[in-house]
Amino acid sequence: MKRLSSAALADLPGDVIRPAYDRVAVRCGVVHIGIGAFHRAHQAVFFDDALNGGDLRWGIVAASLRSPAVRDQMEPQDGLYTMLVRDGAAEQARVIGAVQRVIVAPEEPQALIEAMASPDTHIVTLTITEKGYKLDPATGALMEEDVQLAADILSLERPQTAPGFIVAALARRREAGLPPFTAISCDNLPHNGARLRDAVIALAGRHDPGLADWIAAEGAFPQTMVDRIVPATTAADVAALSARLGVEDRAMVKTEPFRQWVIEDRFCGPRPDFGEGVQLTRDVAPWEEAKLRLLNGAHSGIAYLGGLAGIDHVHEVLALPDARHFVEALWDESETTLSPPPGLNVATYRRALMARFDNPTLAHRTRQIAMDGSQKLPQRLLAPVAARIARGQEADALSLAVAAWIRWQAGVDDAGAAHAVDDPLAGEIAVLLSDAKTAAQRVDMILGFGLVVPADLRASKHLQLSLVRWLTALEERGALAALRELRHSGHKKM
Repeated sequence: MKRLSSAALADLPGDVIRPAYDRVAVRCGVVHIGIGAFHRAHQAVFFDDALNGGDLRWGIVAASLRSPAVRDQMEPQDGLYTMLVRDGAAEQARVIGAVQRVIVAPEEPQALIEAMASPDTHIVTLTITEKGYKLDPATGALMEEDVQLAADILSLERPQTAPGFIVAALARRREAGLPPFTAISCDNLPHNGARLRDAVIALAGRHDPGLADWIAAEGAFPQTMVDRIVPATTAADVAALSARLGVEDRAMVKTEPFRQWVIEDRFCGPRPDFGEGVQLTRDVAPWEEAKLRLLNGAHSGIAYLGGLAGIDHVHEVLALPDARHFVEALWDESETTLSPPPGLNVATYRRALMARFDNPTLAHRTRQIAMDGSQKLPQRLLAPVAARIARGQEADALSLAVAAWIRWQAGVDDAGAAHAVDDPLAGEIAVLLSDAKTAAQRVDMILGFGLVVPADLRASKHLQLSLVRWLTALEERGALAALRELRHSGHKKM
């Protein structure tokens, strides 16, 4: 079967939405680092909206820092791909044309630097996950022991990290008399703009203090919050879409109708006239906190408990009344730690989240969500735990979610089936837990692990007892039994 391409657009079924602009006339005002399914279903769609609106400055040059897989999927398709929006029985197919080129950075490092240094480029966006910023999670300093970052500290001739590429490109713009671009982190982590700024300025300072000062004075690193559920694409998805379209699309993505992008209104150059789904604000933090602690916190709990029970998908976990009660209990606890911004009704938000979780057509895998847990736990679960303990409040449901993450580190589910612990700290955690013989010892080891647990929680007797209780339940009786126990135990004051 032939591939999706510019030539094939005219032959697609009539209900498929296609780019309404001349792709040949598009200029690339955006460089995106870390192209994956989430970018293709989120930021790229907003820039595609701007192109469809007639502003042809917002084409995208995308880059992968590691694998050529996405380039190899998209290049034969002229950068085109289909976004399937699924909601129950309804499905809408839209071809996105915003991505004009995909660069594999290790193969063409200078091409990525040149793209960011181009006068046409006004915005650089990133989805590189928490580990891509190369900052120590405890101190915020550059991780100089990281092999890639150490190489970038020595030389930026062939950068290997996202901060390295950005510094090299900004240096070239400064030499050419161009202003900096606005650099926008789109990763799910608190203060993402500040983290990106810290990494870039610290690395720039190692090479040229004057460049670091210029970036600090002239650059912009807005805080952001992104939200859209984008499950991994399967071979079955590709086959089904091929049958529908009559052409094969190996770069397709599937997602839900909901989409949100909250951006701090701090740009150092032009930006699109963002439309529906984008909110420019003076303060992103309250939005970010609500999303991390409600949506992402619940997702993590569902992933580990569902995964331990051998349940593959989020909607299947939530079909269990005990699991549904767990999510509501976790939200009850986390909601008390929020400072909702004007315009956010938490009760309405919670109902909308549950409806999104219930969407069976997304087939969102628990194991996909379970990845990189050590990088996600501090902001999603441990931060609300700390806030509640500081107020003398219990955190039963939150503690169960944390205990499920600890149990996940064993690499086997409740039926004894093995799973990979896909986490940058998996090796260190495995060594840490290797000599622990009891649930209490395992909890003590984790509470003393400063790369995950903040200092203010390490001495909490309440958290220690709660984690031992739930880890014991998970190890001896399994995730489903622990969920039943939570539902029937009620909440107790400390």
